[in-house]
Amino acid sequence: MNRKEEVKMTHSGILAADGRRYVSVRFERGRDAAEGRLPDCKITENHGFSPVEVEGLENFMVQKCDEIFCKAREINPIRNW
Repeated sequence: MNRKEEVKMTHSGILAADGRRYVSVRFERGRDAAEGRLPDCKITENHGFSPVEVEGLENFMVQKCDEIFCKAREINPIRNW
């Protein structure tokens, strides 16, 4: 990432669609935002990150996939409602 602003990552709990479990991941840097899904580790929406930066975000998701899934399991949407 070339910019000096910090990139923040947030993620959902475990979600399901079409019989598949996934976690939605969001990266933000100022006005820039990108969203992706685990376990696919692909950015599905991008607003402001360069192609090289998107590749870096996808690599980050690959490296941290297991860790993010573990954290996502801890999120209880009913308790947080």
